Amino acid sequence: MTSPLTDSTADQEMLDLEKHGCVERVQWVLNTPKPPGLGHELMETAFSWRNKIPFLNKQSGWKGEVLSMLQATLPILSWCQNYKATKFKRDLMAGLTLASLCIPQSIGYATLAKLDPQYGLYTSVVPPLIYAVMGTSREIAIGPVAVISLLLSSMVQKLQDPVANPIAYQKLVLTATFFAGTFQAAFGLFRSGFLVDFLSHAAIVGFMAGAAIVIGLQQLKGLLGITHFANKTDIISVMKAMWSSFHHPWSPHNFILGSSFLIFILITRFLGKRNRKLFWLPAISPLLSVILATLIVFLTKADKHGVKIVKHIKGGLNPSSVHQLQFNGPHVGEVAKIGLVVAIIALTEAIAVGRSFAAIKGYHLDGNKEMVAMGFMNIIGSFTSCYVATGSFSRTAVNFSAGCETAVSNIVMAITVFISLELFTRLLYYTPTAILASIILSALPGLIDFNEAYNIWKVDKLDFLACIGAFLGVLFATVEIGLLVAVTISFAKIILVSIRPGTETLGRLPGSDMFRDVNQYPMAVKTPGVLIMRLKSALLCFANANFVRERIMKWVVEEEKDSKGNAEKTIQLVILDISNLMDIDTSGIASLEELHKNLDSNGMKLAIANPRWQVIHKLKLANFVYKIGGRVYLSVGEAMDSFSL
Repeated sequence: MTSPLTDSTADQEMLDLEKHGCVERVQWVLNTPKPPGLGHELMETAFSWRNKIPFLNKQSGWKGEVLSMLQATLPILSWCQNYKATKFKRDLMAGLTLASLCIPQSIGYATLAKLDPQYGLYTSVVPPLIYAVMGTSREIAIGPVAVISLLLSSMVQKLQDPVANPIAYQKLVLTATFFAGTFQAAFGLFRSGFLVDFLSHAAIVGFMAGAAIVIGLQQLKGLLGITHFANKTDIISVMKAMWSSFHHPWSPHNFILGSSFLIFILITRFLGKRNRKLFWLPAISPLLSVILATLIVFLTKADKHGVKIVKHIKGGLNPSSVHQLQFNGPHVGEVAKIGLVVAIIALTEAIAVGRSFAAIKGYHLDGNKEMVAMGFMNIIGSFTSCYVATGSFSRTAVNFSAGCETAVSNIVMAITVFISLELFTRLLYYTPTAILASIILSALPGLIDFNEAYNIWKVDKLDFLACIGAFLGVLFATVEIGLLVAVTISFAKIILVSIRPGTETLGRLPGSDMFRDVNQYPMAVKTPGVLIMRLKSALLCFANANFVRERIMKWVVEEEKDSKGNAEKTIQLVILDISNLMDIDTSGIASLEELHKNLDSNGMKLAIANPRWQVIHKLKLANFVYKIGGRVYLSVGEAMDSFSL
């Protein structure tokens, strides 16, 4: 039987050991190495692409180094080594199916961009070939898209009238394409993809929906055969132009022809969704519509009775357009801004499309390589009479459904379009413009996602505000204003969250060493005499430091009121869990010092738990750790144990 004295000695030894272990772990926190500086982080971010080029293997020799570098730059060199005939059969069928949809859509999108029809076909030849060599997505279909076509026309026409001076307008569009490609390539090379994230998912949903309605309204010109139409894109200007056009002579034949084939295309799309084996039906229906409508106009001489036709489409290989790029003109600054906006929108759409289908196939899409590939294809495209190309969701879905295996489907599509440019452009002379309008209109429902808008409303009201802001801005003002409203609201949300970060009171969960928010977990138990608080912010800075300090002091005062008359519950220690805090500036440190003084004057102590690397480094440099008596702990639990010891 042990004596009480022996038990007391053993307990004291255990306490000494625990205290020694706690002190040792405190030293772990305080004696961390110096963290990387700002310069190192910037260099790491900007040039980490070098680490992804595996040519530093000394055993491979210079040939292996060159091959590895080429494979990293041109992904086609990696996957083509395992390319088989079975894959080619699938890619061939997918590419031909893709071309049947791409040809009529490209002509229609060129007219939406207020360019001659052949520019849409040019854009479906060179950019897909460049992307197939440099891109990492297997399914994405490259070419002109509706939103980018609208964006370019709505912004460039403010600098140059496409009707009064079409050649000068074309030059500005090609120059904007060059700038867009340059920005995209730079984003990828310097790993600046975060700029694309300035457009939140909610903003894109609203922007796409607004753009779809604007594009649909613009197509009324072709569908109704209206000669005079509004240059502005907002709904009020378009409706005014529509109303005034009814007082002028117009032919109903355009509307009948366009509406008939629009219904036909929508029916084939419905059948394709109902039966996946009929995926080819909605893919070829636009081309079939063009062929049938052209034959009808040619045989009935409908162009003599008011049906507007495309007329001449210039054929042949893409002509060089290097001499058309304007870098010394009066509008070069504005064109560069247009290029930046278009670059971000095009990247956002393409990467979203690529990642969606990559997730289905179960492989990783390298976002930075995608940006570089998109950039170079648009730079080279601007040299070969192409305007901005990107990934199309509707054509990518067709490509995926057709069973594509690799980017060879893009090559097949580009070759097919090139053959069409060489041989078949003369046959499109009698193609009615109403058919092109109906093809564009048939692609618009996919841009409006009501379910996603509803989900955004359900989950986050501020996100929905950005969504509806982009939608209304595009619809009632301009495309640029819609984007600006969305970005402004998104930034306002970030600033609001940063300026007014939350704090939560923690308690210990019964039967565990875990500390959780007492409001989220009502069973969590507070420790008498101790107030544990956690910051819900990644940054403590000039914008929120005073708010956080006042919030903590408010909690302390409230706890003191609750414990009035009970000496055991009187707060003696405030533990600040800063595990969420990634960085702190001098204003943040000053607010902590003031908090410490306020608590100390009221007989309370301040302890810090679980500080991050950068944070504890700055707190040591500011001598704050010494001012609070070295009460810095690895976890909230150890801070509690130290208090009890």
